[in-house]
Order: sequence, then C-alpha cells, then structure tokens
Amino acid sequence: MTNAMELYQMLPKTNCKKCGKTSCMAFAVALMAHELTPEDCPPLKDEPKYKENYEKISETFKPSEGATETGLIVHEDLCFGCGNCVVACPPNVANDPYGVGSGNAPRNVNKLVLTIENGVVKAQNLGECRRFGKNKILCNGCIVTCPVEAIEFV
Repeated sequence: MTNAMELYQMLPKTNCKKCGKTSCMAFAVALMAHELTPEDCPPLKDEPKYKENYEKISETFKPSEGATETGLIVHEDLCFGCGNCVVACPPNVANDPYGVGSGNAPRNVNKLVLTIENGVVKAQNLGECRRFGKNKILCNGCIVTCPVEAIEFV
C-alpha cells in the first residue's frame, strides 16, 4: 500500500465519522499523514468482517511505530555510539560550528539534533532537522554515515 486510495479500498467505506473525520477517504488521508492510526477506525478495528483488512493496514504502518515527527527511527540495539551521525548532521554543524562542526566535542548540546548519550545516539530538537518544517528537504547525512544502519527514516 502506497497511497490513500489503496488504503481507502481496504476501509469499511461507511463514512460513519466515528474516527472524527468526515469520510473514510479523509480517514485514509489522515492515516497516510500519520495523524491517525488504524485503531482510530472503530468499524475496521472491531467488526470481524474487516479483520483481515485491519491486520494488513496495521502491518503497513508497523515500521513507522516509534518514529519521530521527521520519520527518524533510531535502533538503539544496533548503535554503538561512534558519533558519525552527530558530526555528519548539517544542522548540528551549523548550530555548533566550534564543537561538532570542527570535529570536537559538542559545545552547544541544546541546539543539536543528534547526540550521543550513554553510548547510544539520541534524537532531540527535531525542529532543527532538515526533514522537518515547511522547507523540509530529503537529507540523509546521518543515515549514510552510520556503519551499522542504526538510523533510518520512514
């Protein structure tokens, strides 16, 4: 499933408004935008005749569970704290030019998007991430520098 129309085809199409949306198509669009989850549709979740579709839709969105609002997922079990992502993150470099921007220890931790805490990368200040906001771009500096694929975007 890659678009709202494909999701809509799997919904009950009752336009019952129990999810808070005006139609099942509006619900499908909200699902794609990660504003709602499959659990927010009572007929889909509760009625046995929609069980298979509910499971398919839920499985489609499972990889994005735990993602930040930018779509960032950090697999802490894979990360060993090398710090490559911290140094490669353009907003980190811009916001801390004399710290991580110069290859040194962070000087302005409060402005960093990625930091290392207890040997694991942590995401913070996601409003600074290039993948967030109205001028978002497809930045992948943190992903391509991670030797163990502990960071991904969904």
